[in-house]
Amino acid sequence: MKVADLFKHRSEHDSKQQSEFMQWMSPAVREYWGEFLNKANTRLMFTRLRELQQPAVNDEPPQPKPIELKPEAQALFDELQGKLDTVIHTGDWVSVSQERINQFGQVTEDMQWIHTDPERAAAESPFKTTIAHGFLTLALLPKMTDSVDPEGNLFPTAKMVVNLGLNQVRFPYPVKAGNNIRAVSTLSKVTPIKKGLEVEREIKVEIEGVRRPAAVVVSVIQLHF
Repeated sequence: MKVADLFKHRSEHDSKQQSEFMQWMSPAVREYWGEFLNKANTRLMFTRLRELQQPAVNDEPPQPKPIELKPEAQALFDELQGKLDTVIHTGDWVSVSQERINQFGQVTEDMQWIHTDPERAAAESPFKTTIAHGFLTLALLPKMTDSVDPEGNLFPTAKMVVNLGLNQVRFPYPVKAGNNIRAVSTLSKVTPIKKGLEVEREIKVEIEGVRRPAAVVVSVIQLHF
């Protein structure tokens, strides 16, 4: 039975009962009762319509169409699936000199003395020296992960790598002026997308000679093919 026919049948049946009942009412009560029923019938109609539109309990929800990857993307996906939860890259050591810290401070206009005044830091800082900005450490991630090195590209078959950002950032230990740091990347997740692959990595920034890392981040990039 069509939805319209169902409403018509139910409406005719209800109208007959309502008509017989209203004959026993006074005119004033009958007028009030009629307005009440009109509003109630409208609400009931929309309620029944919503119920009819709901899928049956046993109906399976529609399944999304599987993503078809290009051959080069599929090959890389298969390769990376075998590397989940393993270190896929360890960068070279990068020196964080006082000059580099000062240059970053000038660009970002963050010239706090804990970063740029070695004499005051030696006298007043608990670290007894200047320390790098946390955002300087993050800014060095493209270099430390070889993301900007065309000769050391970690994903050479991808036409373009897009940085989606960081899901999580922590700075367990400060980077002191003169420290060397490097990034160690562990593959966490690989997901097919329409344009290629989405790759999630946990990146630890190590400090040479220090047990605790300078930063731990979860990086998300997209590889377009």
